[in-house]
Order: sequence, then C-alpha cells, then structure tokens
Amino acid sequence: MNGILYVVPTPIGNLEDITLRAVRILQQCDIVVCEDTRQTIKLLSHLKISKYLISFYTQNQLKRIPQIISLLNEGKNIALVSDCGTPAISDPGYYLIKEALNKNLTVVPLPGACALITALVGSGLTTDSFIFLGFLRKKLGKMRKELELAKQTDKTIIFYESPHRILKTLEVCKDVFGDNTDIVLARELTKKFEEFIRGQICDVIKDLSNRQILGEFVVVISNERENLIK
Repeated sequence: MNGILYVVPTPIGNLEDITLRAVRILQQCDIVVCEDTRQTIKLLSHLKISKYLISFYTQNQLKRIPQIISLLNEGKNIALVSDCGTPAISDPGYYLIKEALNKNLTVVPLPGACALITALVGSGLTTDSFIFLGFLRKKLGKMRKELELAKQTDKTIIFYESPHRILKTLEVCKDVFGDNTDIVLARELTKKFEEFIRGQICDVIKDLSNRQILGEFVVVISNERENLIK
C-alpha cells in the first residue's frame, strides 16, 4: 500500500488555530515535510509531538520531491506543512502535490488557517468574488501590469506584501486604482498586535508614512466599478 500525502494547515499566528483533525494527522503520520524545520519544531513541541522532519522549500524542492515520492511509494504517510497557514498557497508545496497526483498517489487536503481568507472576511469588502495574486512581482513596472490586469476583473483583489515594500506597492496601487479606492491592510493576523487598517488608498499611505512598519501584510483592494469612479 502506498502512503498518503496529507496537506495540513498550521496556525498563521495564534497557536490555538489548529484543528483537532490536523493534530491527529500530525500525531499519526510517519514524517512531516515542512518549510523551515525550526518553525515546525516550535509548533510540534507546543502540541507535544515528536516526528522525523524533512525540509522542503524553493531552493531544495527539485532534490526533495523524488525523495518524498519514494517515501510515499514505500507506504509512509506524510504530512505536508508550511511555516504558517495552508500549504501550496504562495508556497512550493504546490509542486509536491502536483507530482504526487501525477504518480497516482493519494493526496488528502485538510481545511484550516489561511491568511488571505482571514483578511478578506475581516475586511468588510465584497467577498462573493475575489482574485488572489500571491506575492506581486518585485519590479514596479511588472507589478503595475499585474495590478492593471487584475483591475479588469471587477473582483476584490488580495495579495501578500512585506513590511519593507508595502509603501512602494501602495503607491503603485494608488496610480492603478485611484486615490479614493477603498483598501484594507491586515497586519499580524491572529497575533497579539493584529490590526486592520481601513480607508482610502491615499489616507492609508499617509497613515503608514507616519509610523514604524512591522509585520507581514495581507492587502485587500475594493475593485467594484462604482468604487473606482468616486
């Protein structure tokens, strides 16, 4: 019998945000494949679980995928986790899942924590139709083109951004969507200093310009047509 690859979401901040099923799978699996072993050890220690860990990240994925597939073929049950949230969302876990399915192996995804969904439902912006862009392109010209294409969809737009790039990215957003477009920045989700910064793009830029910027951001932009022509 081949093993099963379980896709296990982990907390995005608050360690209480893990399902009972996820804990059971982590307890019962043979191996945990993780992005950063140091981060995963913290979670497993909190849960009083000890497992053999295999690191899996962008720089070593080509080497690791055949190794992990081989272990599944040997009958090992494997839990795939990322540093936080749901694996394969802006994460190299996608390539492992795809290869496992290509080899006719069983992949079982578990529901759980996901930063983009948490930010969206807390934003107060339209939730019935949205587009997720992951991390935007680093070069401002390519970023602009990416946002301009997303704007054409008329869907709420969501992406991730780092603290040291957020102001530059917001300036591009202002140029593409207009000063008065409604935007929500979700920062430090589920953690002690969780914050939702809501307002028009021009006002949010002013707010961030006058403070120390810390924590990773989920950016949610209103893309409703009536909002864009205010």
